[in-house]
Amino acid sequence: MRPRTTGAALVALTLLLSSGTAASAAPPDGPPRAVERIARQTLPAGDGWAAEGPGTTGGATAAPDQVHLVRSRADLVRALGGDNATNKSNATPKVIVVDGTVDGFAADDGHLLGCADLADPEYSLPAYLAAYDPAVWGMVPPTGALEAARVRSVANQTRQTQINVGPNTTIVGRRGAVLTGLTLMIDGASNVIVRNLTFDDARDCFPAWSPTDGATGNWNSQYDQISVRRSEHVWVDHNTFTDGDNPDSAQPVYFGRPYQVHDGSLDVTHTASLVTASYNRFSGRDKLMLIGSSNTVGPDVGRLKVTLHHNLFDRVLQRLPRVRFGQVDVYNNWYRLAGDDFVYAIGVGVQSAAYVENNFFTLGAGIAPDGLLYDWGGTAVTTRGNWVDAHGALPRPVDLVAAYNATHDPDLGGDAGWTPTLRAAQPVPAPLVPLVVGPFVGAGRLPL
Repeated sequence: MRPRTTGAALVALTLLLSSGTAASAAPPDGPPRAVERIARQTLPAGDGWAAEGPGTTGGATAAPDQVHLVRSRADLVRALGGDNATNKSNATPKVIVVDGTVDGFAADDGHLLGCADLADPEYSLPAYLAAYDPAVWGMVPPTGALEAARVRSVANQTRQTQINVGPNTTIVGRRGAVLTGLTLMIDGASNVIVRNLTFDDARDCFPAWSPTDGATGNWNSQYDQISVRRSEHVWVDHNTFTDGDNPDSAQPVYFGRPYQVHDGSLDVTHTASLVTASYNRFSGRDKLMLIGSSNTVGPDVGRLKVTLHHNLFDRVLQRLPRVRFGQVDVYNNWYRLAGDDFVYAIGVGVQSAAYVENNFFTLGAGIAPDGLLYDWGGTAVTTRGNWVDAHGALPRPVDLVAAYNATHDPDLGGDAGWTPTLRAAQPVPAPLVPLVVGPFVGAGRLPL
C-alpha cells in the first residue's frame, strides 16, 4: 500500500528546513556546524529504490575528523582518502562539503592543465583525423599506433579527471559550489549521497571515432558527470547538470558527424541498483541518463532499480532515461523539451520495466507526443496520469503508449509488470508538477 500523501511540496520544504539554518561557528578546517547538520541528512524513509532495506545514510555517522571542507581537486582527493587510485575502497564514513569551484583539470599545485598536457606524445587530433578519415581508412574501427596513442591519452585523463568515491560518503555543495571538468566515479562504493552541486562540462579531450555506431558512424566520449557502477544505495539530490559554456552544439563536425566531447549526466550501469535521483535540474545537454549499458542478458537482470522523481529535464535531447532490464520508477518529473535536435524522452530497452506516472511534458514546436517514447528493443512500459502541453495546444492528458503505437510498429505493451511501492509521498496530479518542481529543483536550493 502506498503511503498517505503529504504533498510533494511539503516533502521538499521538510528536506530544506529540517535541520535549520541558524549560523554557528565553524570548527577548524571544517564547515559551519549548521552546514554540517544539513550535510549529515539521510535519505527519507520510503524515498524511492535507494530507501529499500537499510536505506541510504552516506557519511551521516562520520567522526568529527572526517568532516571536510574542500576548495580544490587536491582537497577533494585528500578528503576522500588521500590517494585517488585507492579512494574507491575507503569505506570510512565521511562528509565532504564543497565550497567554490573544484576543477578536475587542476594539478596538485593548483595550476590548470589543458588537453595538450594530458595527450600522449604520439597523439594529435590532426594526425588522427588524417589517418582515420573514412575516405582513407574506410568504415572500420581505428587500429594502429595513433589509436593506441589516443587510448593512452584517455588513460592519462582518467587518472586526472575521474575522481573515485568510496562507500559511506556524503558530498554536498555550499551555495554556488561547482564541480567542473570531472567525473564522480561511484564504482563498488555503496551508500553514497551527492547533493546541492552544479556539475559543469565533464569534457573528454580524446573522443573515439566509432564508424560502426549507426549508419554513418559517431564520435563517442567517455566521461559522465556522475557514474554509478556496481554500487547500491545511492541518493543524487538537488544537483544541476550542465555543459556550461562548452555545449555540444558548439563543437566542430568531423567525418560528417558532431565531435561529441560529453557523455552522460548520471549513468547507472554494471549491475548497480537501488538509486534515487530527486529534485535535479538537467539543462541543455544531449545524453543524460543511461540505465544499463549492455543488451547482454546476464548480471544486470534483477538489478538497475532506480527512482526518478521531481527532476526537471530542460531543453535536453535523449536518454531521459534510456532503460535496460531495470524496474525504473519515473514520476512527477517535468520535461521541458524543445529544439530541432530532440531525439526522445524515455527509451524502452531490452527487458526494461519503466513505470511512468504523473509527469508533465512541455513540448516545443516540432515535438509531438508520439515521439516521447523510443523502442530500444523493449516490449512494454507502464504509463499513467501523464499530461502534455504541446506547442500551440491546450494542456491535456496523454496516453504515451497509445500515442507511440499510433505511429510506430511494432506496438509496445502497456504493462511493465510491477507497481512501485517505495515513494515518500503519493504523486501529485501531473498539472501541478511544474508548480512543485520549478521552485525547488537544482543546486542552490538547500540552505547551505
